[in-house]
This record gives sequence, C-alpha cells and structure tokens, in this order.
Amino acid sequence: MKIDPTRRRLSQEPTDPAFVQDPYRFYRDMREAGPALFWEEYGHWCFFDHRNVAALFRDRRFGREITHLVGREALGWPEIEPHVAPFYEVDAHSMLEREPPVHTRLRTLVNRAFVSRQVERLRPRIAALASELVDGFEGQGEVDLLAAFATPIPVTLIAELLGVPVAMAPQLLEWSHRMVAMYQFGRTRADEDAAVRATLDFVAFLKGYVTERRDRPEGDLISHLISVEAEGERLSEDELITSCILLLNAGHEATVNAIGNAVKALLEEGIDAGRAFASPEATENTVEELLRFDPPLHMFTRYALEDLEYEGIPFRTGDRVGLMLGAANRDPAVYPDPDRLWPERPKVAHTSFGGGIHFCIGAPLARLELQVALPTLFARLPQLRIVETPRYSDTYHFHGLSKLDLRW
Repeated sequence: MKIDPTRRRLSQEPTDPAFVQDPYRFYRDMREAGPALFWEEYGHWCFFDHRNVAALFRDRRFGREITHLVGREALGWPEIEPHVAPFYEVDAHSMLEREPPVHTRLRTLVNRAFVSRQVERLRPRIAALASELVDGFEGQGEVDLLAAFATPIPVTLIAELLGVPVAMAPQLLEWSHRMVAMYQFGRTRADEDAAVRATLDFVAFLKGYVTERRDRPEGDLISHLISVEAEGERLSEDELITSCILLLNAGHEATVNAIGNAVKALLEEGIDAGRAFASPEATENTVEELLRFDPPLHMFTRYALEDLEYEGIPFRTGDRVGLMLGAANRDPAVYPDPDRLWPERPKVAHTSFGGGIHFCIGAPLARLELQVALPTLFARLPQLRIVETPRYSDTYHFHGLSKLDLRW
C-alpha cells in the first residue's frame, strides 16, 4: 500500500491477498491519512471515517444515480456496450440505483408489500429452519458452515417469501452470484457474459410466476407486489421483476456473508455464546456488534449531483465517491478499542446497512435471521471450533468467507 498524504493519494490493489484477508489493518493507515483519499485503482475519492461516511449517506447533494441529470456524453462516459445492455436494462429499474422521485415511488410501493408482511412473524420459521439444518449435519462432527447453514437460511426464506419452489434455491443462487459479479472490482468479459445470461434467465423465470399470480394471487411477495398501490401508482412489470431480483441478490449475498463472518468472529475472539445470547436484549446487542465488527459490504458509492466542495475536495457533477463501511465501523473516534469484539458495547449506530434514503430495505429481515440463527447454532453445538484459518473470498468490496470448516 502506498499513501501520499500531501497529494491525498492512495494506491492499493483491491485484489491483494493481504488486503482481502485483513483490510482492517490497512484501513487504520488510510483513516489516519484521511479522512479522504483518492484511491487510484478505483479512480475516485473514498472516505474512511465514521463521521463523513454517516454524513454522506444523508447528504442529498450525492446520490446513486446521475444520468437522470446529466447525459453520458456530457459526463464523458462511453455508451453502454451492447453485450451488457440486457443487464443494465434490468438494473435500471432497481430502487437501489434510482434517485427521487422515481426512488421514492418504488421504495414506497415495495416497502408496503415487504414491511406489511410483518417480518417479525418469520421468527418461528427461521428458528425451525435453523434447527432442521443443524439436524442434517450434527451427527457428522464437522461441517462447512457456509454451505450447510449460512447459505440455505436466507435463500430458503427469500424463495418462500417470493412464492417460488425452494427446490429452485441452487439455481437462484447461481443467478445471484453471476449477477452480483458485475459490481466487483476487475470484472472480466466472461463475468459480464455470465451475468447477462443469468439476468435473462432470471427475468424469464420470474415473468412466468408474475403471469401466474396475476390470474391466481396467493399470500406471497410477488402477489403483494402485483396488488400494492399508493396514490394511484403501481409497479410496472419490469419494476416488479427487478424488485424481486434485488431482494434475492441483496438479501442473500449479504446475509450469507454476515452469518459466516459472525460465527468466525465469535469463535476466533473466544466470545462466550451463552452470555452473548443470554436474552433477547443481549442477542440484539451482540448482532449489532457483529455487524459492526466484520460487515458483509465494505464500500458503497455515490455520485456528486452538483458541483460542490466537501472536506476541502472539489467535486464536479458526476464524480464518484466511495463510502468505506468497514473502515467507518472501526473508527476509534466513535468506537473505543474498535478492533475488539465486545457484545456489551454501548449502542452506537454502525454503517453496515447504509443510511439515508437508501438504507437497506431488508435490514429488519437480515437482523432477524442473525438474531435467531446464531443462538440456535451455538445452543445446539456449544463445542464449535474452527478447523483451519478461514479465508475470505477474493471479491472485494463484498466481504465474506469462501468456506468455514468447523468441528464439535
């Protein structure tokens, strides 16, 4: 890693194995040289401290979308290449990539369907699913927890919420992995082609279910999204399908990583699980501390929506800025002894779910999955131990393990 504090420049390959396996020790130096550095490999400014990351999430001069204000030509951007156009045609309907007023309409409609289902009522189902999964491997004495526990929980729940066969879970996962690869650093043409194929197949699959639910609505999320209405507005079919894809991709990828990272942290740090999950309040605190300590997403980007100056940095309309969640969550100005996993830590909001108008819509479900699955796992298998040092996948800025081999 090279930092030029005078020019406020940073050079660090996101694929460097040392960085991928422990970005936090790099973040310390970045934050001390900051609060912002121009990350040359990404080609934009990044903020590493909690104060600015939290503020920029809520600063309406920055947003997730820019071409609604300025055309690609004026920004100096090339046109979208034909071979990836199908992916971006679907992505364009995602509330995650839109700004008001479109974002406001989409979020209001999806929120009514998603939140109205009362996420809390899923608690018994999550508990039963977690126990069923442990039943399946308890007698083996060892397991890759990612494959046998962390992955099935979110993908099964999302499939059941959407009302699609749980037997489709492996296919849903494959589509999700291929699509999410479009957001990774250093993607290849092979990644792009695979993402487009996955996008087209996923859309075709969902269109069949949307048609079926229009004729025979049921109690699933697709039926709710078809029927939901606010101030005379409904979701178009393209918006509905993209919303379903977003809920799966975002909800599954992040939660798998969050569960895996959490179990790894609890075991490596020697945390007493009985104490950490002793009560609902203790469990809630522990989950929030785990999300702070090793979050599943480490960078979220915004565009400057106007010419402005922020922290002495001149931004032009369309300039991108990176908000470094993993670094902000270890800021000693906010979290004393930040590299310590402390379940009893006094509550201070972390940045793992983002903030502002794009705060993660699935945060209540993700929290509930962790609050139920983790205590269930440690209650059933109190002698859990790590077999060998877990390795993180080379998929920065997504931050999750490639496997987690455990014994008991």
